[in-house]
Amino acid sequence: MPTKVVYSTEATASGGGRDGKSATKDGALAVTLAVPKEMGGTGAGNNPEQLFAVGYAACYLGAMRFAASSEKLGTVPADATVTSTVGIGPRADGGFGLQVALHVSMPGVDRAVAEKIAERGHFICPYSNATKGNIEVTTTVV
Repeated sequence: MPTKVVYSTEATASGGGRDGKSATKDGALAVTLAVPKEMGGTGAGNNPEQLFAVGYAACYLGAMRFAASSEKLGTVPADATVTSTVGIGPRADGGFGLQVALHVSMPGVDRAVAEKIAERGHFICPYSNATKGNIEVTTTVV
């Protein structure tokens, strides 16, 4: 838990949840939601897993940059990327669960250094902290 909240945002979903609309209170983000075709929907919109994937990738890349800088581990290059793959499926005990695969690319960075930065990024990233022990998250440095 944070010791002090420095930013918060508010969003509201309407309609059918996965088939509806969702928008932030400030109007900066508004999406039409649709169930993916793979789950029996039209796929004519975004879905929560896409939004989670985008958020996690961006947050984790920022956390790695912060870790590298604050812990003097090296520099994360401007062309570094994080690709987040989020999967959803039924759980053995009922309901649905998520899994995440993060693929990290830091061109020109020694692999051992890149792996250390990736490891420390998980310590800092709030998405990593929120998912820790809750869902499977794998990280691959390429």
